[in-house]
Amino acid sequence: MHMVICATVALSLQGCATPVGSNPVDIQTGYRLNTVSALSTAEASEPTKTVLRRNGLLDRFETEPETVLAELHAGLKPNGDEDKLFALAELSMLHAQQTNDHAFFLASSVYAWSLLFPGDTGGIQLKASDPRYRLAYDFYNQGIAQGLADPEDDDQGEIEVILTPGDYQLPFGKLTIAVDESGLTWGGYKLEHFISTASTEVRGLRNRYRMPGLGASLAASIAARQETGSKTVGTDRLGPRIKVPVTAVLHLSDARRRLASGNLGAHIQIYAADQVLEITVNGQPQSLEYEPTAALALQLQDNPIYALEIANFFSGGLFDSIVPQDRAQDGLLTLRPYRPGKIPIVLVHGTASSPLRWAELVNELEGDPLIRERFQIWGFMYDSANPVPYSAGRLRTALQKAVMEFDPEGKDSAIQRMVVIGHSQGGLLTKTTAIDTGTRFWDLISDKPFNEISVSPETRQMLQESLFFKPLPFVKRVVFISTPQHGAMAAAYDWVTGLVSRLVKLPSTVVKGIAQAATSSGDEKLNRLLHRPPTAADNMNPNNPGLKALASIPVSPLVRAHSIIAVEGDGPVEEGDDGVVAYKSAHIDEAVSEKIIRWGHSCQDQPEAIEEIRRILMEHLILPDYASR
Repeated sequence: MHMVICATVALSLQGCATPVGSNPVDIQTGYRLNTVSALSTAEASEPTKTVLRRNGLLDRFETEPETVLAELHAGLKPNGDEDKLFALAELSMLHAQQTNDHAFFLASSVYAWSLLFPGDTGGIQLKASDPRYRLAYDFYNQGIAQGLADPEDDDQGEIEVILTPGDYQLPFGKLTIAVDESGLTWGGYKLEHFISTASTEVRGLRNRYRMPGLGASLAASIAARQETGSKTVGTDRLGPRIKVPVTAVLHLSDARRRLASGNLGAHIQIYAADQVLEITVNGQPQSLEYEPTAALALQLQDNPIYALEIANFFSGGLFDSIVPQDRAQDGLLTLRPYRPGKIPIVLVHGTASSPLRWAELVNELEGDPLIRERFQIWGFMYDSANPVPYSAGRLRTALQKAVMEFDPEGKDSAIQRMVVIGHSQGGLLTKTTAIDTGTRFWDLISDKPFNEISVSPETRQMLQESLFFKPLPFVKRVVFISTPQHGAMAAAYDWVTGLVSRLVKLPSTVVKGIAQAATSSGDEKLNRLLHRPPTAADNMNPNNPGLKALASIPVSPLVRAHSIIAVEGDGPVEEGDDGVVAYKSAHIDEAVSEKIIRWGHSCQDQPEAIEEIRRILMEHLILPDYASR
C-alpha cells in the first residue's frame, strides 16, 4: 500500500511545473525582455533590477525610491563598482521622469559620467558590447537636457535647455557648473534658445539622421544681430530662421572620486556640428552626438516662406521681408558660414516655389558623412514670375559676388568647382551659368547695337547682367531637374501667359529699364516689349524666341551637364511628360547622363532623384574637371 501511494504522488508531480524552468517566447518578446530600460519603458533594465534584488531593495524602490537611491549611493566603493554606478544612473533617471525633479536628472548624468570616465580611479570595466555601455551615454545625454531644462516647459512642448552658471542641487550634494562662453558664438552670432532634439518627433522628412555619441543634442537659434567685432566670412549670407545643430557636453572634474563628498564641479561646453565632431575626454576620443535632421525640421517648422510661395509669384518681393536686414539681399543664401575647402552646391528652385522645397535633398546630403565633409549647401531665392533672363542675371551676379566675398585672393580651389542644381524654371537659370550667349538675347529685343543706346548706368548694368552671358569660370557641373529646356506645356497657351501677365507685378527696375531704353533709342522692338513686358510664363512658352535661342546654345564643353527627367506613368519615355514638362522638352543632347524618374514634375524630393544627385556628387569628387585635363 505504501508503494502505491508513493507511485501515485510521483505520477501526480510529473504533471506540475517545477520550481525552476523556462517558457518559450518569440524573438521580439525575448529581445524586449533583455533590452528594457528606463528610457524605453517605465521600469528599470534587468541589470539594474539585479542590483536591487542582490541588495534586497527591489520592492522598497517602488515605495521609497529616494531612500533606496541614498542607500545605494552610500554603499559605493571608492573605485570600480560599475554595476552599482549603472544602477544609480538608471534609477535616478527613472525617478526623475516620474517626478520631473531636475536634481535626479543631473544625478543620472553625474553617475553615468563617473561610470564612463572614472579618471585615475581605474578604467571602465564595461565592454563595448555590453548594452549598458551605450545606455550610460544615453542617461548622461538625457540627464543634461532634462536637468538643465527650463522649469516652465511642460511635458507637451519643446524642451529648452538653459545654460546658466551656478550651483545646482543634487540628491547627494551640489554641482557647481561654469559655462564656457567660447562655444556660445557661431559665425559671429550669439547662440540662444537651445532646444533639445532628443525630445522632438520629426515629421515631413523621409529619414531622420542622428549621429550617436557623447552630449546632449540641441538645435540653437542665432541672435538677431552679430556680435560687435565678431563678423565671420560668409555669415552675411546665412538664411533666415537658421537652427544650428550643436552638442552640449558637461565636463565633470574628477567626478568618480568626488561622489563620496557630494561636492562636484563641472563646466559646460557647446560644440557646433559644422566645426567639431569629436573631442577627447581623459585621453579617449569621443564622437559627439548631434541630430541634423531634427535641427532642420525645427528650422522649417511654421516657416512663413511656405505660405508666401504662391503670393510671391504674383506680387514679388514678399520673400525680402523674411531675410534679416543685416544679410545679403540678392537671394543667395547659405546654411552655414562659408568653409574653405568645401565645394559649393547651389540649389535653384522652380516656379512659385522657394528654397524650402529642397528640404528632402538637403536632409539627405547633410546626413551623408562624406558629402557633409566635402560640400557646402547654398540656395538661391528669387521672384519666379520675373523674366527668366532677369532672374538668371541676378543668380549669376550673386554667385560672382559671393566668390569674391569668400575667396578674394583665389586660394580656395573648392569654390572653383561649384555644382549648380536647378529644378524646373530654376534649371533655365542654371543653364545661363554655363553658356555663352553673345548678343543673341539683345538682338531679339532691339535692332540697335547695345553700346549705342543711351541709358543710365544702372539700367545699362541691369540689361548687361540680364542679356549677355558667358560661362562662370567657377561652375564646373550643372544638373537639370524637370527643366523645360524647350518650354512648358501650360505656357504654350496664350490665355495662360496673358492671365499671368495681367496678375503678375514685375519689378520696377525691369519696367523702367525697358522704358528708358525704348524711349532713348526709338527702337520698335523695345517699344513692343514695353507694351507687354514678358513674364517667366512667356519665357517658358515653347514658341518664345528667347527660349528658342537659349535652347539652341549648348552647355559649355568645359562644364559637365546632367539631366534628371520625370515622366508620369509607364508609357514610352519619349512620348511622356511629368504633367508640366514633356520629355522631349527636358532632353538635351549634351547631357553626360540622363536619369528617368517615373514621377510628376516635383520630383526633386524623390529617392531616385536624390540618389542620382548623390551619384553625380560622388563622381564630381573623383573625376577631374574638363578644364584641368
